[in-house]
Amino acid sequence: METNTAETNLIDTDTIDNDTIETDTGVTVATSVIHLERSVEAILMVADEPQSVVSLATALGAPVPAVRQSIERLVANYDGDEGATRRGFELREVGGGWRVYVRPEHDDAVRDFVLTQNPTRLSQAALETLAVIAYKQPISRGAVASIRAVNVDSVVRTLLGRGLITEAFTDSETGAIHYETTDILLVQLGINSLDELPHISPLLDDGADGFSTAGA
Repeated sequence: METNTAETNLIDTDTIDNDTIETDTGVTVATSVIHLERSVEAILMVADEPQSVVSLATALGAPVPAVRQSIERLVANYDGDEGATRRGFELREVGGGWRVYVRPEHDDAVRDFVLTQNPTRLSQAALETLAVIAYKQPISRGAVASIRAVNVDSVVRTLLGRGLITEAFTDSETGAIHYETTDILLVQLGINSLDELPHISPLLDDGADGFSTAGA
């Protein structure tokens, strides 16, 4: 079975087929450690919300202890333990779950690339999502999707990557991340504060300013 250097440092591939992990109920099961670890990694790379160990285990049909061990190995791998190269991203536990983040020391490089080296225009979907967040912030991704009646996962990733929105806080009960706009949006719009956003009530049939900000 092929594996890279980092995996070799963390896992004994000679015994991988016979590796066993004991579940919470005391039942010992055989598992492919590397396959499970890569599956966990793949999900975390595309997830927009922190994923709990239980939710990952459910999605993969794997024992919770096995998933927890996979996460521990990934954390060690990314952090550069045992001789592996430190990655530009990290696996961080937030809001009761796990999510991949760019390391803080690389924020400037990523921001420069997104804003200056990759200056593509926002799509109509991104503009509509950004408008909802601007008028309803702080707001969760699920709430934005409900308003727009479409999936907004990729759009939110785009807006985060452009630095136009940021994570305001994580709901302690649901684990849902709430988003708000950044000063970069104000600069792009040429305004000093969100209070200068135009009222949208004149554009609505019933005159209700459904997206207005507080005090607008």
